Amino acid sequence: MIPPQLVVHRDKELMAQAAAARLITKIVDAQASRGHASVVLTGGRNGNGLLAALAVAPARDAVDWSRLDLWWGDERFLPEGDPERNVTQAREALLDAVPLDPARVHAMPASDGPYGDDADTAAAAYAAELAEAAGPEDHGPVPAFDVLMLGVGPDTHVASLFPELPAVRETERTVVGVHGAPKPPPVRISLTLPAIRAAREVWLLAAGEDKAEAAAIALSGAGEIQAPAAGAYGRGRTLWLLDAAAASRLPRALYPPASA
Repeated sequence: MIPPQLVVHRDKELMAQAAAARLITKIVDAQASRGHASVVLTGGRNGNGLLAALAVAPARDAVDWSRLDLWWGDERFLPEGDPERNVTQAREALLDAVPLDPARVHAMPASDGPYGDDADTAAAAYAAELAEAAGPEDHGPVPAFDVLMLGVGPDTHVASLFPELPAVRETERTVVGVHGAPKPPPVRISLTLPAIRAAREVWLLAAGEDKAEAAAIALSGAGEIQAPAAGAYGRGRTLWLLDAAAASRLPRALYPPASA
């Protein structure tokens, strides 16, 4: 595993703006290199803040939105259009404002979709969709995403992988149904750590004092079962994007020498 890189920004607004600019650059570079790009989105206040910043970024239109595949790291298993669903919030923050190809927006199934209220079958269907999109060059059952973004919860959860619950222990499946999540709603769908680690780059977003302890735990050698964020890393790069409040409890040895 390549050691993670840390970037600390003054506040959450600057963090969102800088992360949005960074994401635009990664997408444009990937499209120039391979003709297309793939990104895994995250929900929550930091994920949605990044999307909102991207929506008003001056360089937004440098992206060829028609050649971008969007996936999700997790989803609340609620009816289509529910305001708590990550895809609903992403559409409001950015997606409805850019010319995406609808066939390349891969939302996770809703609880009133073709699989009904069976989250496990819905998760298996999403895993099959990922497998179909993976090419020989990806060397596995999911695409090698250019960037996979994750918000870090105060309990160190990422996606819907919560400490000690079965989903974080999964080593074979790429997508699972999550039952009994400690944060409502209790039923969710989530990528697993093996799927997350297929990404070329994994970005972990943490802003606010309530994320400070989680960041310190995850970056100080904790095990992934107890601190799922510690097990989230990319093939080529793992990047922690924090604001000063979230970085406030990091050991000085980890604190980056320069911040933005």
